[in-house]
Amino acid sequence: MTTTPVRTSIFDAIGGAPAIEAATNLLYDRLLADPLVSRHFVGKDLRQLKSHMRAFLAVALGGADLYRGRDMWSAHASLNITTADWDATVGHLVATLEALNVPADLIDEIASRVLPLKDQIVVA
Repeated sequence: MTTTPVRTSIFDAIGGAPAIEAATNLLYDRLLADPLVSRHFVGKDLRQLKSHMRAFLAVALGGADLYRGRDMWSAHASLNITTADWDATVGHLVATLEALNVPADLIDEIASRVLPLKDQIVVA
């Protein structure tokens, strides 16, 4: 009898909720320190934004569906996010995952789930 190996979700492979928490905190540290994108967070409730990001990432990476935020277009439409903002944010995400020692193949898988969202987020 042969068994088919069970593929764990990316969420589980990177360490579950604690890894998502660490990634979110480090990502926001990077975003807030970047003069190009930090303007998008002025006057915003960072605790709420981080909570939405954690829930979104968990769902996107195969964890529990706890995301109760607006759809990507509605959440970002009024922010005038440019391609340069998008590219910087994706760069910070990759750098965050690398800093947390996420293997390159998993970073590629994460990117394949995030990159298609560009058309829903970039408006300018």
